[in-house]
Amino acid sequence: MKSYWKRKLCPLLFLMTAFYMTACGSDAEDTAGKAYDIYYVNNEETCIFSNVYQTETQDAGLLLSELLDRLSIRPEKMEYKAPLAEDFELLDYVWEEEKLTLNFDERYKGMDTVKEVLVRAAVVRTLTQVPGVKYITFTVQNEPLTDSSNVAIGTMSADTFIDNAGDEINTYEKANLRLYFANESGDGLVEENQRNVVYNSNISLEKLVVEKLIAGPTAKGSYPTINPSTKILSVTVIDRICYVNLDSAFLSQPYSVNSDVTIYSITNSLVELPNINKVQISVNGETSIQYKESISLSNIFERNLDLVTSTASAAE
Repeated sequence: MKSYWKRKLCPLLFLMTAFYMTACGSDAEDTAGKAYDIYYVNNEETCIFSNVYQTETQDAGLLLSELLDRLSIRPEKMEYKAPLAEDFELLDYVWEEEKLTLNFDERYKGMDTVKEVLVRAAVVRTLTQVPGVKYITFTVQNEPLTDSSNVAIGTMSADTFIDNAGDEINTYEKANLRLYFANESGDGLVEENQRNVVYNSNISLEKLVVEKLIAGPTAKGSYPTINPSTKILSVTVIDRICYVNLDSAFLSQPYSVNSDVTIYSITNSLVELPNINKVQISVNGETSIQYKESISLSNIFERNLDLVTSTASAAE
């Protein structure tokens, strides 16, 4: 059955309501009705988390409007942010069959890369719970939303966004990783194969890769590329692009390693994962930074095997 909804949005005054949440987790409200997860961005802008919202609304169109309103309510607590309560406006939306198109004003583009990805993830995760809404597209002034390389983001579903909250499971798995570290002179990469790596499955493989790069190599002839004091703020995969957000320690390089060796150590290692084609690196959420005054982090990087000089195997 074909459904078509179009709604023009105007500024509204929303009643403030109190929620009880756990950061990057979820809690339930003690009310009757069917439960839905409303996703929010944490105050540090490093992850999204959900709060259970219950409503007796059954009509899909009214439910969509209701969940949009919930995403727009500024919370009383300061630990989290409503994704649609930022300095931009949702102008209107069109829902036709299984596809929902959300149209924002030009200010939407003012967010930094990591925050925009988290806002988009929170909105898509929330609204795809509405019966009949399977796919969502973002537009800005009726033009398709694009990434920093001016490539259209395209249609998204709940499966586009993969998160690991860290409190759902507690098991261990094994993985074979292909990581890239520096050669002895620091001007090339050594491909290092780490087999049967045991890791806690609460974290994603892409975050595990970055953790292993920061920890340094285990094979003879491989040398570190990243300051070991570097902290991972977030690792997110959207549309096969991995967004790696690191703290400012990343900008301090204690090793004699060329800047492109460090960048492609991260990029090549992550692109070895089947769900990643490209990588963007940010520092404290900012991409308008020159790494070692030679490489702009505003770029989205692709695999570069020209720097690889040799292969090493780490002990199991």
